[in-house]
Amino acid sequence: MVMEYNIYCDESCHLENDHQKAMVLGAITCPLDKTQAAFKKIRSLKTLHRLDTSFEIKWIKVSPAKEKFYRDLIEYFFDEDFLSFRALIIPDKSILNHEKFQQDHNTWYYKMYFNMLKVLISPEDTYNIYIDIKDTKGSEKIRKLHDVLSNERYDFDKEIIKKIQLVNSHEIELLQLADVLIGAVSYINRSLNTSTAKTSLINQIKRKTGYSLTRSTLYKERKFNLFVWKPRSEVDGVCCFHD
Repeated sequence: MVMEYNIYCDESCHLENDHQKAMVLGAITCPLDKTQAAFKKIRSLKTLHRLDTSFEIKWIKVSPAKEKFYRDLIEYFFDEDFLSFRALIIPDKSILNHEKFQQDHNTWYYKMYFNMLKVLISPEDTYNIYIDIKDTKGSEKIRKLHDVLSNERYDFDKEIIKKIQLVNSHEIELLQLADVLIGAVSYINRSLNTSTAKTSLINQIKRKTGYSLTRSTLYKERKFNLFVWKPRSEVDGVCCFHD
C-alpha cells in the first residue's frame, strides 16, 4: 500500500556570516492522513497552557515561564509513533571552501538539504516537502532541489516527490515543532549554556533518545535520526547543483 507523507523542514544558523560555527538542517515526517490530528493536538496543548492557538512555537521563545508547555510538546512528539525527525549537523561552517568546489554558500546550502532529505525518501511511497521560507530568492533552488531528489530516485515524472514548496512556518504547527527540535540540536552543538529551560528540554530529549545529540545515530534510526556531516575533499559536493 502506497503511503503519502508530508515532510516539514527548517534550519538553524544557516547564514554564511552569522558568526555561528554549527549549522543544523532538520525535518519532521508525518503521514498525510495524520497531519490534521497532529495540528489539532498541538493546538490543544497551547490551549491547555493558556496560550493563544495562533501562538507561534519557536526555540527562541523557550523560557522558564513556558518550559512546561515545551516539555509537553516534546513528550507529544515522542509519544506519537507516526512522527519522526531527522537532522543534519554541520559542526563548523568556518572550514568550508566553496571556491574549491566552484559554488557559493547558497548552492552548498541546498546540497546539504539534499543530503538531509534523501534518506527520508522511499520509492514505495509519495511525499510533499515543505520548507520554511527565508527570503524571496529560494524558488529556483527549490526547483533544482526537487529535480535532483527526484532524479536520485529515478522519479523523472515526479510521482514519488510530488512537490517541494516554500511555506511560512507560522501557519504550520509541525514546522514549528521541527524548529524546536532543530533548535535543541543546534544549541547543544554550539556548546551553549545560557538557559536553564532550554538545557532542561535538551536533557529531556537525551533521556527519550539515549543519544548525546552531538554524534551521528545509526543510519536506520527512525524516530530521531542525526547525521554529523564533514567535508571530504573532492567527493564533497556531489548532487549536481550548479548555478
